[in-house]
Amino acid sequence: MDLLSDFLKLIVPAGLVLYGMYLTVKLLLEREAGRHRFDVQARYTETVVPIRLQAYERMVLFLERISPNNLLLRMGGSSTTVLEFQQRLLQEIRDEYNHNLSQQVYMSQAVWDQIQAAMNDVMMLINQASGDTRPDAPALDLSKRIFERIIQLDKQPTSTALKTLKEEIQTMFM
Repeated sequence: MDLLSDFLKLIVPAGLVLYGMYLTVKLLLEREAGRHRFDVQARYTETVVPIRLQAYERMVLFLERISPNNLLLRMGGSSTTVLEFQQRLLQEIRDEYNHNLSQQVYMSQAVWDQIQAAMNDVMMLINQASGDTRPDAPALDLSKRIFERIIQLDKQPTSTALKTLKEEIQTMFM
């Protein structure tokens, strides 16, 4: 009995010390894991966020460049007939799109779909306006028809995509 009592006197404090060490080591490991997660997050922020922001900026620029108002001002006077002007406008949109195609990896699928829809809407607007004019008419006639269609729609075909893109950018910083 005396041996059992001495044994318990030794085991209970040793168990408490081991349990205390276990809690201390566990707390240190959790802190270290938290510090590691923070470091990874900080490196991610330093590396990926600027790249994503640049991709968003490029897509805003793309949408602004293909908006009919800007596109017609930039390309106006470079063609003589409606058919030639239509082809140049559509080619300009395709070139801009192909130049920025890789940016889709940095944004959500919903935003990318909105960007593609805006591009398709602009191309459709150009094609419809071109269908309303004679192919051999002056290029200025196509510009007028495009502006008339925009006035009828009462909004730019790129406005929804721009709004969605800006909202996603805002969520990155909130």
